[in-house]
Amino acid sequence: MRRVEHVMGFPVSLRVDDEDVPERAADAVFAWLREVDARFSPFREDSEVCRLDRGEPLEISADLREVLGLCEEYRTATGGAFDARLPGRGLDPCAVVKGWSVQRAAGLLAAAGARRFCLNAGGDVVAAGGPWRVGVRHPEDAGRLCAVLAVTDAAVATSARYERGDHILDGRTGRPATGLLSLTVVAPTLTEADAAATAAFALGREGAAWAAARPDCEVFAVDADRKVLRSPGLPVA
Repeated sequence: MRRVEHVMGFPVSLRVDDEDVPERAADAVFAWLREVDARFSPFREDSEVCRLDRGEPLEISADLREVLGLCEEYRTATGGAFDARLPGRGLDPCAVVKGWSVQRAAGLLAAAGARRFCLNAGGDVVAAGGPWRVGVRHPEDAGRLCAVLAVTDAAVATSARYERGDHILDGRTGRPATGLLSLTVVAPTLTEADAAATAAFALGREGAAWAAARPDCEVFAVDADRKVLRSPGLPVA
């Protein structure tokens, strides 16, 4: 089974190698991601996130409470470098929502009986049943790879400047994060990999060591001086 749809502002591709998984499992994945976009987007005025940010009276859903709890966890862990509430900007939990929601989607696939699949959300990947080979893009040359990872039942996420420029801000200063060109995290879940990659990038040069010190996380990073930083357990193919 293969499917590609554009959701949450980026392409999401799904590959399931099991022959006995029904097509409705893929339907459930993309329906969930569209629901997440509608509820948690900071760019939709009627989303739960925007309504909360405006101070409207509403009962916060359990899902949003979980997301906000994760945002606070990473804010605390980085000393404020990662922050979903930057001064002068509205509430924006996207750095947590993406990985969290795609990991939840992977759970839907597993519940439907999928054992070998790959779910790629704008370059961030949840892989099951592997080994799968996941390329890490060169931060300055889109046609080259820095590394190829061998991933089984794990997730890979990258934060970098090459797609959206200086879009990651250091919450301690309110200015674009500096010190790294790209940073990739391999972790058991995309919830952790994606949020940790963004948080580490916001920390700057110290971010690679910070992410590598987190439980079950492996890191590949390129700093602003083009120096490669790699944790010892990185699953290089």
